[in-house]
Amino acid sequence: MPDTTNLDTIGADARSADPVLEAARRLTVEAIGTFFLVFAVGATAHSGTALAPLAAGVVLMVMVYAGEHVSGGHYNPAVTFAVLIRGGIRPGAACAYWLTQIMAGLVAALVVPAVVDSRLPDHIDPTGRVLADCIAVEFLFTFALAYVVLNVTAGGLPHPCQGLAIGSTVAAGAIIVGGISGGAFNPAVVLGAITMNLFAPATLLYIPAQLAGAGTAGAVFRWLRPRDT
Repeated sequence: MPDTTNLDTIGADARSADPVLEAARRLTVEAIGTFFLVFAVGATAHSGTALAPLAAGVVLMVMVYAGEHVSGGHYNPAVTFAVLIRGGIRPGAACAYWLTQIMAGLVAALVVPAVVDSRLPDHIDPTGRVLADCIAVEFLFTFALAYVVLNVTAGGLPHPCQGLAIGSTVAAGAIIVGGISGGAFNPAVVLGAITMNLFAPATLLYIPAQLAGAGTAGAVFRWLRPRDT
């Protein structure tokens, strides 16, 4: 693993003489992006729109474009875990990202029912074989999401279509398996959805599957592209 600093590996585009201020800026960007992603998931679920997967993907895409150059544009604890496995972020910074993402997701979950007054959304409560299927698809598509993120952000220079690629991965995954698991692919989304009563507590089992998928993506990336780790 290269001896890199947090500033080099998280995606900031400018070095600051005040590392505390620079870290605060990155965490603020992660909080904003995660908030709007979870808010989009919750608000579209309450409204019942058929375009919920597209909405989530588009919100993620624009937030990646808005914040990648500052924080890396993770907005997902599983993606941060994949970047950690790749060697692109130090453990202390990763822990700060995780806490920020989870807290922002929970805040969004509290805001949604306060501002969106609509029908009661469907409640996802998988059990037995269905729960096993849900865990499997959450593993697979979190792997896909983390794999795409690592590849389009590798090399140190931002890819002009990275936001589109990442957002499209989420939208496609939600369309393909949203009817099975809800299409979370993000621990912050899972916790927010449980808080909004969209997911049952059993879906907490999604989180280890998502982290496993992201970790596997990180390991595969290290093997495929050793020069970029």
